[in-house]
Amino acid sequence: MITHGLPYPDNLETARLLETTIKDEDGQPATIGVIDGVIHIGLEDDQIKRLASEKGVQKISLRDLAGCLVLKESGGTTVAGTMYLAYRAGIKVFATGGIGGVHRMMPLEKGCSMDISTDLIALSRYPLVVTCAGAKAILDIPATVEVLETYGIPVLGYKTDEFPAFYSRSSGIKLNTYVDDIKKLVEFIKMHWNLGFSSGILVVAPPPDEIALSKESIEKAIEDAIVEADKQKIRGKQITPFLLEKISSLTGGESTEINKTLLHNNAQLAAKIACYISEPHFSSIA
Repeated sequence: MITHGLPYPDNLETARLLETTIKDEDGQPATIGVIDGVIHIGLEDDQIKRLASEKGVQKISLRDLAGCLVLKESGGTTVAGTMYLAYRAGIKVFATGGIGGVHRMMPLEKGCSMDISTDLIALSRYPLVVTCAGAKAILDIPATVEVLETYGIPVLGYKTDEFPAFYSRSSGIKLNTYVDDIKKLVEFIKMHWNLGFSSGILVVAPPPDEIALSKESIEKAIEDAIVEADKQKIRGKQITPFLLEKISSLTGGESTEINKTLLHNNAQLAAKIACYISEPHFSSIA
């Protein structure tokens, strides 16, 4: 989010807001990133500002981490990269905007898309609770949900019975499990890990009604952005930042404002979960 999700200074302002939001819920924020080849679990404000404003910082997933450390580079960690580092640090709860997943087919491609985010692999490996607004709307959401099921990753709706579509509340995909209160949500988390499962748990919450876009209104912007990316032959780790920036332009900045709001909601929810599972009567969580 800080390095490749939002433009400057929105990224810096939002990062600061998210840390304040977590503190307001009695949680402790630990923004993760890499500075000059050193991993930081809990960035200082000046470090966050540097990542938010500096040009040429890296987008760091699992495959990139060793190289960034050896080459003394700086960058923001993806969902997969952050999950791994949070897991190694003993952190149980992680908030993000939307997870990566299965990318849509580019217009000139044939067959099925093999551009599948490492985020899904990380969710199958590392036992963290991840709060988000579903998968990024630029993705093939039905295919992403199928892969989550294939890897046995529980998807738990919070105050929704439908998998949210990032900018909009509805994807048309019904969830098997959903709850309306934090206590029941945490009981589910405890049960999953106490059964011996080692995967993460995806908790999805939709954007608020008052700012959410309809599925139809955002889809045109997404399709136009994908066509433009295809024309410019943009692929790999560059595709998501390009599409998000293009969609923001096509929606007159509306998509960026929604992104900031749902990040706030997800951080607030994550802090509530973290505080609840740290209480003594939930100390048996693996």
